[in-house]
Amino acid sequence: MTTVISTDRAAAVELLRKGEIVALPTETVYGLAADALNPIAVAEVFEAKERPRFDPLIVHLPSRDWLAKIVDVPEQDRQLILKLANRFWPGPFTMVLPKREIVPEIVTAGLDTVAVRISAHPVFAEIVRELEQPLAAPSANRFGRISPTTAQHVLDELNGRIPLIIDAGATQHGLESTIVAVSEKSIKMMRRGPITAEQLSKFAKVNVVTSPARRISAPGQLGSHYAPETPLRMIDNAGSFSLENNQRVGLLAWGTAKSEKKFVAVRRLSERQDLREAAANFFRCLRELDVLGLDLIVAERVPSQGLGAAILDRLERASHD
Repeated sequence: MTTVISTDRAAAVELLRKGEIVALPTETVYGLAADALNPIAVAEVFEAKERPRFDPLIVHLPSRDWLAKIVDVPEQDRQLILKLANRFWPGPFTMVLPKREIVPEIVTAGLDTVAVRISAHPVFAEIVRELEQPLAAPSANRFGRISPTTAQHVLDELNGRIPLIIDAGATQHGLESTIVAVSEKSIKMMRRGPITAEQLSKFAKVNVVTSPARRISAPGQLGSHYAPETPLRMIDNAGSFSLENNQRVGLLAWGTAKSEKKFVAVRRLSERQDLREAAANFFRCLRELDVLGLDLIVAERVPSQGLGAAILDRLERASHD
């Protein structure tokens, strides 16, 4: 199969209608999309990504009208769910809710819940509205690897495995969506992302899942994920790091240490130490270091508040320690 990078949105819609899979830009990372109601098409997503079938997918809705078709909204939580949808949709925010029978078992990995969101990316939104069907769209990379934030990243990961990549430049947020479960009038944060716990706490009590789940109940819960092929270690600061045995080490930098000359390569997340900029640059910088044939990548910890918590989450899962 020849993989084509294009801006032809009509071609993407045509392929999706035929049950093919297509890589599409979202505001978070590039996603590998398939008709969410077509189990054969969804199976192709798992195959192309080499994703285990026990890991459920997020369903991207064409519009709010689709929520009631896909989800059996619990009456006791309806008000909170709608408030969250009004505030954060479209956007990088996913809710895990009881599913209706229309959703194929393969999408939810046999769970009785489904993860749903509405993308804010204009290209993705246009395509899913034109298709008039929800799309299952996990990140467009091989399972467990660094998420793609450009069309070229997708090509590097899935060349020859998919027919089409729609190119719309670099993604905005650079981290996957925040995932929450809403039940009993409270919010359980199951994956950190661009929508922070601080933002959600204005609506209800927030409980953050801080360790890998023993039983997968939502996408993105595996302990080892987002990993480069090069071993990665988290450090507090570059100045206190000592090289061993002539190692070729790359630095994913947050601070402004003067000791960066000891590293073979340095990628700085944000010159201004801005967490939103750091999040947008995170996967790109990690990918650039990963292709240099280094012995080790060390990553400085970022501040843990706000969006920094989501970056730290990705670093912890990518670490080989």
